[in-house]
Amino acid sequence: MRAFIASSIGVICAAVLVLPLAVPAGAAPDTPAVPAESVEPPDVPGSTQSLPLTPLPVPSGRATGEPTRTAEAAEQGLPEHGVRPFSLVGVVWDDVDTELRGTVQVRTRAIGTTRWSDWQDLETHNAEHAADLGTAERESGTVRGSTAPLWVGDSDGVAARVFPDSTDPQDRNAPAVPLPTGLRVELVDPGKDPQPLPAAGAGAGETGDDRTTPLDGLVLPALSKAETEARSEAEAGLASGAQPYIGPRPRIITRMGWGADEKLREDAFVYTKSVKAAFIHHSATGNNYKCTQAASVLRGIYRYHVKSSGWRDIGYNFVVDKCGSIYEGRAGGVTKAVLGAHTLGFNSNSSGIAVLGTFTDSKPPAAAVNAIAKLTAWKLGLSGANPQGKTTLVSGGGNKFKKGKKVKLNVISGHRDGFATECPGERLYEKLGSARTSSAHLQGR
Repeated sequence: MRAFIASSIGVICAAVLVLPLAVPAGAAPDTPAVPAESVEPPDVPGSTQSLPLTPLPVPSGRATGEPTRTAEAAEQGLPEHGVRPFSLVGVVWDDVDTELRGTVQVRTRAIGTTRWSDWQDLETHNAEHAADLGTAERESGTVRGSTAPLWVGDSDGVAARVFPDSTDPQDRNAPAVPLPTGLRVELVDPGKDPQPLPAAGAGAGETGDDRTTPLDGLVLPALSKAETEARSEAEAGLASGAQPYIGPRPRIITRMGWGADEKLREDAFVYTKSVKAAFIHHSATGNNYKCTQAASVLRGIYRYHVKSSGWRDIGYNFVVDKCGSIYEGRAGGVTKAVLGAHTLGFNSNSSGIAVLGTFTDSKPPAAAVNAIAKLTAWKLGLSGANPQGKTTLVSGGGNKFKKGKKVKLNVISGHRDGFATECPGERLYEKLGSARTSSAHLQGR
């Protein structure tokens, strides 16, 4: 079913396994490079290094910034090590149905320096961004538990630590919750950028050409509302003569445009009946990226979802960066109802839109919120959905609604509306009301 090469499992021995892996420039002599489990074919751009975590020694005292420790806490981690260059990091484990109850932290070293970052938390509750229970993707046997990945920029050193929660938070001597088996840190190199994209507003498709094919394969050009309405019947199968209530198609950077390697994902596409709702997410990958790096961040997430988490493709249907650029996500056609893996229990008949960044405390840029409005006005309009309306979806199962329950939701909902999670972050969630209003206005409602 899956079209990717299985990782070979490294054997951890008392002796160090030596592979032809050079220590990167700037690596200290006491931080030797670590052999990676994943072996990448030579024709695949980018790479994934998979490094096992092992039990950490119990320290004599509690270091600054460490979570409160419980008695006999079976902590795991990876000491500071030099590795091949990477830009995105996450932690995975064997059983997708096992929750990691604890704190996961990483620190990294920027390439060409001896400077290590502070410890940074990874979002551990990533199971809610996944394929629905009982689907072929979920039951493929390749899916793993995973944290959200974190974008750290060009790095060649990593350390990780995992602290389990206590079974009784009120008792410091209570035993720790067991950690999942097979914990390992995943280091993703997204590979080089493809050819530069045409600037927004450039190209024939944005100066009067009404074609619907991508501009040189890289960008699906924006269309006016009139042009979009004229094509709505052919693109989305809308009833002839019906009032379309559809927003103008925004400029969308295609998978080719952001450099998606189509050899990584599964070949087949899976569709649902319609797109009745859009779920808004944040990627929880941090805000320390430049807009010129957004394609790299996206390639990193794509590779992490497929190679590290074991999904068939990137989970989101669309992605928006903090400068307002819109990207095609999961393959299968931007006008179609592609089944994603973004909102556990509600992937069917919905579209998942993720904003690159973390918006728990940080305010989302206006450009990103505006992009959500533009994208939903068009995408929801293809199915005749009102951005300010309500819709009913049937839950596929999750921690908030049992399987089979009919749930009334906003047509534009936050991830937390369908699953008990902080996503899309409080600051982004509070902007969804204005996005609904703008989206409906763009549809002509």
